[in-house]
Amino acid sequence: MPARRMAIEEVNDQHWGDDAAQLLLDEIKDAFRQQKAHAEAALRQLQPDDWHRRLDEESNSAAVLVKHMAGNMRSRWRDFLTTDGEKPDRNRDAEFEAARETPEELLSMWEEGWQILANAVEPLTREDMLRTVTIRGEPDSVARALLRQLTHYQEHVGQIVFLAKHLRGAQWENLSIPRRRPDPRH
Repeated sequence: MPARRMAIEEVNDQHWGDDAAQLLLDEIKDAFRQQKAHAEAALRQLQPDDWHRRLDEESNSAAVLVKHMAGNMRSRWRDFLTTDGEKPDRNRDAEFEAARETPEELLSMWEEGWQILANAVEPLTREDMLRTVTIRGEPDSVARALLRQLTHYQEHVGQIVFLAKHLRGAQWENLSIPRRRPDPRH
């Protein structure tokens, strides 16, 4: 899923009738890809023991966050257009129990979840955006369901990045433009 950002010129040249739904869908697809890449850049910096560390008793470890996101994706995106997004085989509470999986096992779950998401989202068309899906028995438009999940994943990706940055300390490699640092020549 290579990321592609639409240039502002392309946006301005768009016809805003039916194309607005397509533009929104394309931007949502791109945002999912960006969130995956951002989280993975942070996860790559973790040492094996870091995956299971928490800041306090009420916080989640990176392992728990990865397990939860993978479980959510597996539930939400399997048969996305035809079945409720909260599948009966999901055990959400277990996703928040202390993870015992290795980083390799967690990354396998993570990749599986993102592949399920991609298989559901990539084929969507602008016509699908107004279709109705259900999550926990509540009807929603496809557009709203996509935005709801994107927001949910962005929250957890932010937690993963924050936690990884905290745990790595001085070894952290910035994922964006670093803060200004004093010039070592002065």
